Amino acid sequence: MTNISITSKLLVAATLAALPLLTVITTPVAAAEQTSAPVVDASGVRQTQYRTVSVDGIDIAYREAGPANAPTILLLHGFPTSSHMFRNLVASLSDRFHLVAPDYPGFGNSAQPGMDEFEYTFDNLANVMEGFVDKLGLQRYSLYVMDYGAPIGFRLAVRNPERVESLIVQNGNAYTEGLREFWDPIRKYWKERTPENAAALAGFISPQGVKWQYTHGVRNESVISPDNWNVDLRHLTRAGNPEIQLALFYDYQNNVPHYPAWQAYFREHQPPTLIVWGKNDYIFPAEGAFPYKRDLENVDFHLLDTGHFALEEDNDQIASLIRRFLNTDVASNR
Repeated sequence: MTNISITSKLLVAATLAALPLLTVITTPVAAAEQTSAPVVDASGVRQTQYRTVSVDGIDIAYREAGPANAPTILLLHGFPTSSHMFRNLVASLSDRFHLVAPDYPGFGNSAQPGMDEFEYTFDNLANVMEGFVDKLGLQRYSLYVMDYGAPIGFRLAVRNPERVESLIVQNGNAYTEGLREFWDPIRKYWKERTPENAAALAGFISPQGVKWQYTHGVRNESVISPDNWNVDLRHLTRAGNPEIQLALFYDYQNNVPHYPAWQAYFREHQPPTLIVWGKNDYIFPAEGAFPYKRDLENVDFHLLDTGHFALEEDNDQIASLIRRFLNTDVASNR
């Protein structure tokens, strides 16, 4: 038996051992593809629509709201979550903007192809998201990236810079300064892909570990809905998903060599950029936010007194900053 096979089994065992009360859910998202236009509710507010589109044979679930002819914001989620992290922001901005938030393969309500039929790497997730953008016909958009959304989104930006109208960066890394102590056990796994080093990562997808990512560094834990980690655990506990997450932990190292290319993109194309960063984040700390100022000339920079998932405490503030940013800095450049 190979080390990788042993590693996967250990991660699954360690994860499931931490889930004594959680039933493993294996039902994939429905394959029906929905293409109707956004609708307006009785109050005139654009309602969120929940759709599915096939990209290279993979059913990708996504949220969409707002007028189709309004400025578009493409929202790319982080780990361990899905488009669910944007639920409140979508509702806050859908009167004025067209918002699209997909779930990656293996996350949220998107399909989960097996590892024998789909390579779970950031390059490949970016390929699927590029196909998703093409399938929806999104010609120009502001790009909101968070956590895993940064290496996926910045790949899209480098490939098609003409499509990106602006950047909104929330705890999304593009500089080595942002990879600090949290990453030590992951770096150890990058160096030695052993069962022992893999087992040390199982806590990241346990109920306690997922909850910690939402509550660490927040001002008031009582306002953080437990729906967050319960929704995330739905896909994290699908059969085969722990192995997928382990593959992505290992592949994250391949984002680091892309940093110079992303930084060159910032310098060459100078997209207007809004930074809204939870400064108490232990995963991607504020040290990773400041270097954007080195390469970007038009930066609206905000450190917020919250943690990794800043939208959970500061959705209203972030929505207000986005509205002002897109209506002034970006609108003036259209």
